[in-house]
Amino acid sequence: MNNSGLLQRIFKLQEHGTTVRTEVIAGFTTFLTMVYIVFVNPQILGVAGMNTQAVFVTTCLIAAGGSILMGLVANLPVALAPAMGLNAFFAFVVVGAMGVSWQTGMGAIFWGAVGLLLLTLFRIRYWMISNIPVSLRVGITAGIGLFIAMIGLKNAGIVVPNKETLVAVGDLTSHSVLLGALGFFIIAVLASRNIHIAVLVSIVVTTLIGLALGDVKYGGVFSMPTGITSILGEVDLKGSLNVGMAGIIFSFMLVNLFDSSGTLIGVTDKAGLTDEKGTFPRMKQALYVDSISSVAGAYIGTSSVTAYIESSSGVSIGGRTGLVAVVTGVLFLLVMFLSPLAGMVPAYAAAGALIYVGVLMTSSLARVKWDDLTEAVPAFVTTVMMPFSFSITEGIALGFISYCVMKLGTGRWREISPCVIVVAILFVLKIVFIDAH
Repeated sequence: MNNSGLLQRIFKLQEHGTTVRTEVIAGFTTFLTMVYIVFVNPQILGVAGMNTQAVFVTTCLIAAGGSILMGLVANLPVALAPAMGLNAFFAFVVVGAMGVSWQTGMGAIFWGAVGLLLLTLFRIRYWMISNIPVSLRVGITAGIGLFIAMIGLKNAGIVVPNKETLVAVGDLTSHSVLLGALGFFIIAVLASRNIHIAVLVSIVVTTLIGLALGDVKYGGVFSMPTGITSILGEVDLKGSLNVGMAGIIFSFMLVNLFDSSGTLIGVTDKAGLTDEKGTFPRMKQALYVDSISSVAGAYIGTSSVTAYIESSSGVSIGGRTGLVAVVTGVLFLLVMFLSPLAGMVPAYAAAGALIYVGVLMTSSLARVKWDDLTEAVPAFVTTVMMPFSFSITEGIALGFISYCVMKLGTGRWREISPCVIVVAILFVLKIVFIDAH
């Protein structure tokens, strides 16, 4: 009873019309909908050469720390974890395609997070969001969605390289293709029936089938967490802070800014906490927590940290306070002792989740005014250039530039905000003076 009274006082449960039981159940629900990240993130960062067992532990740690901090400091039912999309961008583009070491790439994530923190401290963050047009914001979100989906299709072997046509369909009879596709449809069907743990069910089912087929080796269930010294503090701050990495750092910062801010607004709105302007209680504290978590995440060895839209699953069953986030965070601490399970998950088991994330993120394209080409063209360019150029940075750059070209070319230059002009000029300078050399 005393514990219940203490929780009532800390989280103001009565004021929010909720109970300890409701908040705990909501915390479990949020955890189950986003726990897939502890299986997917190590796989993706492992491609960059990072120790997957150590990444598993740091993913759990930063998700736990960020979520608990959000609950205690901001008293919001929002959980944090490493961002999907930016982890793939880091591993497959920055490290894989560009040949940057993962330590230097992690330094770029760190500086991007520091930039986000500075924007928050100086209250520039929401000024930027309100001044960047919907077409570009939507294009960035949808482009990342297609980028993630392409990684998922590749990991499952559904899409393979082809010299004549660039890409082609893989062997549709192989285990990886069949189970990758099965995993995706399990998620899609369960999610359409409002089953919140769809992604987790998909990963478990496809991994178990892989185990039966001999694709997966059983390595146990429980173990003590692996040491993280191989990635802790391995951040090349000096090497990443150069002109050549400027576009990468800016991309990490800009995408994280939209992603986390948009999610915070979306989840708090679903919880009935926002006003007509989209602001919510303790917004300042929430922005500080997500910015600081991103800086800490890069230092301990994981990709950019963001608020998770999956938090809305806990809100949908009544979660209203930071107790939801605290419960979610505690469960992430406990899951650290299940690292053998994470090691068993094959690439095709996580592929379905990546493709499904692509579906969710591209759905935002419905918000584009397609009958207005000055809005439609920038959204289209931003969206398609991310997967086609295999670079989130290039997609953002060409999107901002095309927006200015379309507005200037049609005599609607007054619609270009100073923020868009500055960003577009910076990208033009990057192309001329950095990419050209």
